Amino acid sequence: MNIDATNLIMGRIATVAAKKALLGETVNIVNCDKAVITGNKKTTLAEFKRKREMGIPAKGPFIHRSSDKIMKRAIRGMIPYKQEKGVKAFKRVRCYVGVPEEIKNLETIKEADVSKVPNLKYLSLGKISKFMGSK
Repeated sequence: MNIDATNLIMGRIATVAAKKALLGETVNIVNCDKAVITGNKKTTLAEFKRKREMGIPAKGPFIHRSSDKIMKRAIRGMIPYKQEKGVKAFKRVRCYVGVPEEIKNLETIKEADVSKVPNLKYLSLGKISKFMGSK
């Protein structure tokens, strides 16, 4: 399954991707920097900053700055990644910032579209990763 994450809500993409991966399907998510997180801009950025600054570099928690790694961690939270079936499922998930040449036939998830949100408060993963210091 190849998912185009443009204007889709990150959590809803993650639930679909986690279910498909646990069922044995390979999931590729492209354009992760264009996925969105709903909520107030100020509180969302403050929460990501708090997570990033928490702990110590040697022991963690390790919060990545790039948008594809943020998406992959959200998917990891919905998979039992410490069990054998979760490890195998997590290896079947790939996230990309752009669209690689070898990936074709992109699908979208209609239930995850940002136009279904009643309020217009959302922030793209690209802006969040820029705020956290990504290149």
